[in-house]
Amino acid sequence: MNGKASKAANMKRIPESKSVSDASRVPYSGRILMVGFGSIGQGTLPLLLRHIDIPPARVAIVTGDENGRGVAAEYGVEFVVSPLTAANFREVLAPRLARGDFLVNVSNDVSSVALIALCQEQGAMYVDTCIEPWAGGYTDARTTPQKRSNYALRESALALNGKYPSGHGPTAILTHGANPGLVSHFVKHALLDISEGLGRRAEMPDSRAAWAALAKELGVKVIHIAERDTQVPHPRKEPGEFVNTWSVEGFVGEGCQPSELGWGSHERHFPADGSRQSEGCKAAIYLNRPGASTRVRTWTPLAGPLHAFLITHGESISIADYFSIGEGDRPEYRPTVHYAYHPCDDAVASVHELAGRNWLLQERHRIIKDEIVSGMDELGVLLMGHERGAYWFGSRLTIDEARKACPHNGATSLQVTAPVTAAVIWGIQNPDRGIVDPEELPHDFIIDFCKPYLGELAGVYSDWTPLHDRGLLFSEDVDRDDPWQFKNFRVT
Repeated sequence: MNGKASKAANMKRIPESKSVSDASRVPYSGRILMVGFGSIGQGTLPLLLRHIDIPPARVAIVTGDENGRGVAAEYGVEFVVSPLTAANFREVLAPRLARGDFLVNVSNDVSSVALIALCQEQGAMYVDTCIEPWAGGYTDARTTPQKRSNYALRESALALNGKYPSGHGPTAILTHGANPGLVSHFVKHALLDISEGLGRRAEMPDSRAAWAALAKELGVKVIHIAERDTQVPHPRKEPGEFVNTWSVEGFVGEGCQPSELGWGSHERHFPADGSRQSEGCKAAIYLNRPGASTRVRTWTPLAGPLHAFLITHGESISIADYFSIGEGDRPEYRPTVHYAYHPCDDAVASVHELAGRNWLLQERHRIIKDEIVSGMDELGVLLMGHERGAYWFGSRLTIDEARKACPHNGATSLQVTAPVTAAVIWGIQNPDRGIVDPEELPHDFIIDFCKPYLGELAGVYSDWTPLHDRGLLFSEDVDRDDPWQFKNFRVT
């Protein structure tokens, strides 16, 4: 075979779980405060009210503009327009947060670390989908690439745990959307699938060390968060317009950050434009170039081999850190981990136009949802280097399936909003765990909750490597002794 999926007998489909209508609502006596109400906030609200036993009167939204007011009114939820800044966020939010309340942060340009600190002080729980800086923090030319990295943002968030040296503070769940978030649970599920496929199935790992030992035993060298979005809108993108299936500002912000990846212990070719981190866990490195201009080779079952953007994401760091054996930048074992993202074709065209404008954002932005006419989001994790080569596990969610499953969602948003809701429920049931990464939540609980919202969940083996058919047209500098070296994945 040549980079194709293994035959159908080697495809593992995950049994369907109970239907959404069968789900019981989780009792909760606190209040929920949503900060931000773009496409993700609008898709999360109906899920929170569906799965949590809370009257709309105890839910409020604070956001920066009028976007979504009609959705809030549809559910009878208070809607407050008050753009948050470093100068006013405490005044606006503190009266709405008390012990046992929950802040759901789905905003852009509002400091996650500032909001976490406020929640810790107020005794409130917290969840976000990424760790955001204040407006301009991703692209501030006055700061170094290192300071603008997701690595630095994660380290600053985790440092807040030090406030409770003798115990845990209120639960604050970092980066728990689709990716980062859900994909960390996909990795654990995939490891168990591979172990079973190799006849090595043992007891479920019960600790971080045990999970890392399993990954090492299986020989996993590389983990891609491999995503291909095929959704098509009508009308299509026009010149001077940035089109995306989720936040334009969020995508452009992370696309303009330096590329980041967890750096594996098997790597022997350090990138010429790469830099190591000088402090913290040292599980990741960054490249001195924006993620939206960095491409890598990857593979998904339906798309096959493809080129994707290596855009920085929190899971690239947290997964690499979680599965490390040993510390620092010379561990005994660590997989290379990074995002490999091929967004919808109109978003790809938008990125190319953005790059041609020297990263000056287009004047017109459009988040496509109702105008999508076809397509799906194929989102999963690709684990490589083990005895069976490569194994992809993930979600194939079509736009039609997403629309039937929950109002105000598309395929891309629902893969985010379901894990956000799952994290809120876990937080309600575990209110004093302190500040945690996604990997610290139970993967089986999260996946089981999200199943009804993820379309088809499937696991597929492949013989693909980044060296397939290389050198047929051009002579390339590759490492043929080990196909799983990062230099083989990178498109130069």
